[in-house]
Amino acid sequence: MASRNTGSITRRMLLIAAAWILVLLIGGGVALDRTLTGLVVRNFDDQLGYMLTAMVASAEIGPDGEVFFNRPLGDQRFLEPGSGLYWQISGRGHEDFPSRSLWDRSLAVRTDHVDSEPHIYDSDQFAGEPLRVIERSIILPDSKVRWWFTVAAARGELDAQLRRIRSILVWSFAILGFGLFLMAALQIYYGLGPLRRVRRAIVEMREGRANRVTEPLPLEVQPMVEELNALLAHVERQAEEARTHAGNLAHALKTPLTVIMNAATAKAPDLADTTIREAAVMRRQVDHHLARARAVGRRAVGHSRATVWDSAEAVVRSVARLYESVRLDLDGDREAAVAIERQDLDEILGNLIENAAKYGGGSVFVTVCATSDDPRFCEIWVEDDGMGIPEEERVRIFDRGARLDTGKPGTGLGLAIVRDVAEIYGGSVELGESEDLGGLLVTLRLPRAR
Repeated sequence: MASRNTGSITRRMLLIAAAWILVLLIGGGVALDRTLTGLVVRNFDDQLGYMLTAMVASAEIGPDGEVFFNRPLGDQRFLEPGSGLYWQISGRGHEDFPSRSLWDRSLAVRTDHVDSEPHIYDSDQFAGEPLRVIERSIILPDSKVRWWFTVAAARGELDAQLRRIRSILVWSFAILGFGLFLMAALQIYYGLGPLRRVRRAIVEMREGRANRVTEPLPLEVQPMVEELNALLAHVERQAEEARTHAGNLAHALKTPLTVIMNAATAKAPDLADTTIREAAVMRRQVDHHLARARAVGRRAVGHSRATVWDSAEAVVRSVARLYESVRLDLDGDREAAVAIERQDLDEILGNLIENAAKYGGGSVFVTVCATSDDPRFCEIWVEDDGMGIPEEERVRIFDRGARLDTGKPGTGLGLAIVRDVAEIYGGSVELGESEDLGGLLVTLRLPRAR
């Protein structure tokens, strides 16, 4: 079944970059357009305002009550018909006083309102010639009439300037946006280069040309590569453990099978007893290796965690039903947790506590997480008041099938399983002498759960 993917990282990053660039360019373009066009329009309006101020300053009332200029206005365009720059003075009950540039036209001025301050607006009163108009109403000295002073200029030049500004902005921002997008694409391609190198290294490992990613990589990618190398090492260790277990199991089964085959070939009279005896040996070996295989498999699943008190309490209850005459005491840290699967912890504690109840003198004391020199580990003490184990036998007792007391039923695999499973999880088990009870002290050290 082909693995599903969630799309391209490159495409996502390009889309995000393009969207962000587009938003910034549009926002910046609109803001810059309003700023520049506002400056141009404001400058245009200021020019009209200067002309209006000059008109007002030059206007006087003649003996006949009509307005006139005591000096001519400075702009020559006022004298050229249809030049695009016009002025006009209007008053109620008086004829309009227009500039020569208006020729036979006049500006439409509304005299039904008062503009004490300059009023600027756009006008379409001349067909094909949009105007920008500024007007103001003033009562001149020696006159009771309110006069409307008006200056108008064709918007053609202003609109052309605005179009040029907007054209420059559009092309400039288009080129800038393309450049930024191209830069983002190159940056993404270069930035994702280490991932392509990791992919090539994995291909080389799959084809057998390498067994690790050894190429130097950036800081952001190196932790992932280290985890990948650690995973490869873990898989190799598991494979080696599996080969070792298979070899050990095959070696352990080879001798009993040979004995059975020889007895069967020779038609030995004790064939049935021999088969039963050697089958028991093979069963012990299979149980031992199955326990190791289950522990390795569960360790590979992920981070394990088990509360020691809950497991120990459950085991003590079970053992107490089997050995009713034995006194079992449990003490210690009720909250301590270790990095091991609950099933494996139950099996370890079950072997240790049952052995203490079976071979002890009637008292078993279990201490959860006793004081330890290394805070990374939790120590579990299992003490009994039995005969203990001589110091010279404490190493051999961990061998598969080793038993000191053959008078009681057992397979001799309990301590071997405890040692192997504890070591799989990074722990250890030691035998000693109990100071309080005088018998055997088993110290189980397991890594604390984080």
